[in-house]
Amino acid sequence: MAAGGEEACVDTSRDRLLKCDELGRIEMTERNGVRVICRDVAAARWWARAVARHAAAREARALARLDGIDGVPALLGWNGRELLRGYIDGAPMQHAQPCDRAYYRDALRLLARLHRRGIVHNDLAKEPNWLVCVDGRPALVDFQIAWTSGKRGALFRALAREDLRHLLKHKRTYCADALTARQRAILATPAPHALLWRATGKRLYKLVARRMFGYWDNEGQGRTRE
Repeated sequence: MAAGGEEACVDTSRDRLLKCDELGRIEMTERNGVRVICRDVAAARWWARAVARHAAAREARALARLDGIDGVPALLGWNGRELLRGYIDGAPMQHAQPCDRAYYRDALRLLARLHRRGIVHNDLAKEPNWLVCVDGRPALVDFQIAWTSGKRGALFRALAREDLRHLLKHKRTYCADALTARQRAILATPAPHALLWRATGKRLYKLVARRMFGYWDNEGQGRTRE
C-alpha cells in the first residue's frame, strides 16, 4: 500500500499537495488555523475507490484506538470521504538516519504502547513510516494496513513480533552497536508466516502495487527491510 512519511514535508504555503495517485489525494493544509494532513479518498480512481475507503477507515479506526499516545497522529475526523489527522513535525527515517540509542529505546516504548492498545502497524519495514521528530523522539505514520484487534491472541502476538523485528532491522542499519543479544536473536528468527509471505504472497503484492498503483518498496527513497 502507500508509503508513509507525509507528515515530514515542510512548506511555507498554506496548502501543499503531498501525493496524488489511484487511491486519492493527500494534502497538508490548515483547518481552523491548525496544520493537518487530509486524505481525500473521493479523489481516488473509480475502480480503486472501495479500496481507498477501506484503507482510510482502517487508519481511522487505528488512530481512534491510539488516541492520546505521543508519537501517533491524532485522528481529527473521518466522514467516509476525508480523513483528517494531526500533523507531526519531523523528518522520515531515511533522511534523519537516527543513530542515537535513545531514539530506539523510545521507539520500543512506542511500539509497546501500540500493542497494548491492540494495534499492530503491519508496515514498519518502510523507513518513511518512521519519523524523527524535531525533539529527536520517534513517531509513526501511515496506519492504512494496521490491524485493530479486540484480543491479543497468537496471531496478534506473531504480527506484533514482526513490528518489533522491523524496528530492530532499522536499528541494525543505523545503530547496530546498541543491539542486545536478545534483539540479535529476534532478528535471526523470522516468524513462519513472514517466511511464507516472502515466498508466496509478497511477489503478488509487489506485482499489484507496481503495475496498478505505481508503488515501489523504496517509495520516498526509504528502504524496505526484508
